[in-house]
Amino acid sequence: MTTAPATPPVTIYSLTTCGWSRKAKAYFEERRIPFYAIEYDTAGPDLQRKIGAEMKEHGADGFPYVKIGAHVVKGYDPETFAQLLKRA
Repeated sequence: MTTAPATPPVTIYSLTTCGWSRKAKAYFEERRIPFYAIEYDTAGPDLQRKIGAEMKEHGADGFPYVKIGAHVVKGYDPETFAQLLKRA
């Protein structure tokens, strides 16, 4: 008996006002893939600084900023989401 591979952890940094962020969250919701969403614009200043530093380190300058396991996806990119989820 084989078990399905575990889905890597998914974290989405987003803005409450960003349509692309909403699309990214919907992508995972529609596939019943659990994710943790952090709304940058409602986070406190310390968390915003931490997120900003991490995004800068990875060359991201906009939202959504999605982490799937150890991989980073800049923006809404369903093809890359699928590839990274498939590798798990």
